[in-house]
Amino acid sequence: MSAAERRLWHAFPTGTMVRLGEDRPSGPHPDRIVRAEVIAQLLLGGCETRNGFVAAVRLRGAYIVGRLDVTGGTVEHELRLEHCRLLEAPKFANAHTRQLRLSDCWMPGFDGGGLRADGYLSLSGSTVEGSVRLPRAQLLGGFRMNGTTVTATAEEQWAVFSGAMVVEVGMFARNAVVTGGMRLVGARLNGGLFMQGATLTNPGRIALDGQNMVVEDSAEFSGGFASHGTIRLRSARINGILSFSKGVLDSTDPDRLALHASHMYADELILWPERRIQGRVSLSYSTINLIMDDPSIWPDQLYLNGLTYSTLRGGEFKDRLRWVNRDRMFHLQPYEQLAAWYHGIGHDDLARKVQLAKLRARRKTLNPVGRAWNVLLDWTVGFGYRPWLAFMWFAILLAVGTTVFSIDHPHPIKERVEQPHFHALVYSLDLLIPIDTFGQQSAFDPGGWSRWVAYSLVAVGWVLATALIAGVTRVLRPN
Repeated sequence: MSAAERRLWHAFPTGTMVRLGEDRPSGPHPDRIVRAEVIAQLLLGGCETRNGFVAAVRLRGAYIVGRLDVTGGTVEHELRLEHCRLLEAPKFANAHTRQLRLSDCWMPGFDGGGLRADGYLSLSGSTVEGSVRLPRAQLLGGFRMNGTTVTATAEEQWAVFSGAMVVEVGMFARNAVVTGGMRLVGARLNGGLFMQGATLTNPGRIALDGQNMVVEDSAEFSGGFASHGTIRLRSARINGILSFSKGVLDSTDPDRLALHASHMYADELILWPERRIQGRVSLSYSTINLIMDDPSIWPDQLYLNGLTYSTLRGGEFKDRLRWVNRDRMFHLQPYEQLAAWYHGIGHDDLARKVQLAKLRARRKTLNPVGRAWNVLLDWTVGFGYRPWLAFMWFAILLAVGTTVFSIDHPHPIKERVEQPHFHALVYSLDLLIPIDTFGQQSAFDPGGWSRWVAYSLVAVGWVLATALIAGVTRVLRPN
């Protein structure tokens, strides 16, 4: 063994920190070189321990050559490396370990597939030029990546790759810089996910893939968090707060999704980033109890079909109408959900306005005949939500008819003793009402130009009556 290795070997039984330097070595200084196999032998029980002490490998400022490989082994002792340089990626695949701390180190990757750590795994402050692999890992004491820089070395490579990872205490990646994307598919983070100040960069691709992820407590993409790529949380379950407060969501491509959160469940969504979202956002078929957002940050395209919620915070009524109208494809459900929410909080007038907006937005999906009927219902009775419009039109037409027939009296159809006295107002009223109510229409016949006015009043009367019946039926029909 070298002098540095003998120091480490003799310090192991008492867990004493061996300091070969205070900074990370940039080159193979002879006094700092430690072989990885020596560290592996210590971790796997190659040296006797001492009663009354907690044996551990604690090393600072070392230049570690070779691969630190304990694949499939059982490590009973803590590993703590500080400001070290590892020439090959450590391999802890399918190992059962205690606490692992590799802080402020440099390494070309980390392989922890199937790792079970009874303590925490910490890569805080380290620089990883390669991939951190943790598929099926179980980290009972938490996972720390605070201030870590991870850079994937190939375009098709994930910077952080995991699947079905379980972290009991929580995952902390505050101020981390990840280039190449982070994959957390199927992860279960029982203590929360905290990424305040982190930067994820994978332009034109997925910056974070959290499909089917389960987070207890909070998922914090806030406080300076920035994503340059897609955040995919499809079918994720957040039993707490999902926050993008004061963060940045930028897909780097306006045709890509900046946030894909369809089929998701969250107790609370705070979608209030630092600036306007660049890219599309999908919340389709998600269930969120409370949504807190602001009109100033909405992207041009929002997918809200199937979204259900209990409470909305932020934005006025007119803003919410624009909110549900940002989907280029028309869907009834977002309008129905918004109307139901306004009805539930006692704003029936606003709920009716939402229903009106829904039927007007539906107009663009209809054929020409349906579109014309839609316009007619809108102008005449407001689709049944504004029946007073029909009475307004009725009053206007009644005034026109009264004026016309006062100027040009219709002549009696036949002279008889019981012929009723002509009255222009009653005659116009009889023309507008689809049935002959007052006997004036059957007793008098207009002539000349006023005949066309009479025909028009009869036709418009039928249209108004039909529109009113259709509109009222629409309103009274159960939802």
